[in-house]
Amino acid sequence: MTLDQRFPLGDAIEVSSLVEELRAEPVGGRLRVGDPRVVEFLTKFARKLLAPATARRFPELASLGFFLRKGEIAKALSTLETSGDALRFPRGLVFHVPPANVDTIFVYSWALSALAGNHNVVRVSSRSAGAAETVLEALNAALSEVDADTAAAITATQRMVTYDRSDAISGALSVAADLRVIWGGDASVAALRKYPLAPHARDLTFPDRSSFAVASVRGWQNASEAERRGAAEGFYNDSYWFDQAACSSPRAVFWVGDEDGAREAGQEFRKLLAEVLATKQHVTEPAMAVQKRVSAYGAAVDGLVDGIEFQGNGLATLELADPAILPREWLGAGTFANARVDTLSDLVPIVLRKDQTVGQFGFSKEELTQFVTELAGRGVDRVVPFGSALTFSAIWDGYDLLTEFSRLVTVQA
Repeated sequence: MTLDQRFPLGDAIEVSSLVEELRAEPVGGRLRVGDPRVVEFLTKFARKLLAPATARRFPELASLGFFLRKGEIAKALSTLETSGDALRFPRGLVFHVPPANVDTIFVYSWALSALAGNHNVVRVSSRSAGAAETVLEALNAALSEVDADTAAAITATQRMVTYDRSDAISGALSVAADLRVIWGGDASVAALRKYPLAPHARDLTFPDRSSFAVASVRGWQNASEAERRGAAEGFYNDSYWFDQAACSSPRAVFWVGDEDGAREAGQEFRKLLAEVLATKQHVTEPAMAVQKRVSAYGAAVDGLVDGIEFQGNGLATLELADPAILPREWLGAGTFANARVDTLSDLVPIVLRKDQTVGQFGFSKEELTQFVTELAGRGVDRVVPFGSALTFSAIWDGYDLLTEFSRLVTVQA
């Protein structure tokens, strides 16, 4: 029952030895919430990600680097300030199981848990490549540049490992954990839950989610040409960075307003989006192009759509026959359902609990607040402008993660 140690780099290790090492108190004392040693390491790591060559090759890593800058870390930690009789402490040992389809999500989850003072073990998928490998290289490089005390503390408390599917290893890490964090969808959650936790421990789960976008016809008409082009580029970033497979990437666009205006705005938006694809020199692999057509024609056969438009291999628009019947599954990168509604309120009955992010353009804060208030918690965890759907936040899927990764102890005399 051995695991490959990817960070810090090391020899293969038995799962029992790994748990024993992570349970031990590190030299320099146990980590605490907002531990300076963790902050120092994460800021060094962030600089690696923000290096121009890395940021150009993997733009999503620049977003991660920004998230982990010292000022952003201080801002996040300030939300944990307690008052009165409460003191905040780490939860203990946290076992993270991230998805394979979004290369960087494991870093956000791990970094916030480490900032909360936890000891962590992260299972990195053996299928991860590209950005994930660059992240691991940057982590190990940063570890070699911090002072000896910080390096010793990080090495003793933080591990990222790879192992083949193993009931024995997953079971041992689960029963040792004080908190288990499961990303990757309903099937992943169900598969991991078969491994029991200690009686005091619990799961923090991120199951299958879907997202959509809304655009105001009036807002589009009032927008400048630069704002419209900015909306198209932001939507590209939301949708194409992870081949539209991220839970927060939109799979449908609802135009809110009159019919003629919606038709004209939608046509212009898709024209601008196609121009962004050309400027970015976006390449759609042949297999993906086939997938999109199979999905589109399948939706037509099922009666879900009454119109299909392909703009090259990069963009497919499916006109929904009924806005209330919304395909939430992934249909292929660059495939978007399209529909019109009169008001945001018309979307309230359509929303499900699994709907996570609403990307928006052209609405006021008051309009969006009214929409969320009408939903009353039945679905939608975040509403963000076009271009911000993939921007990670310490509040995710309705969880305040730093709070979830820590615990309160009250003292009264």
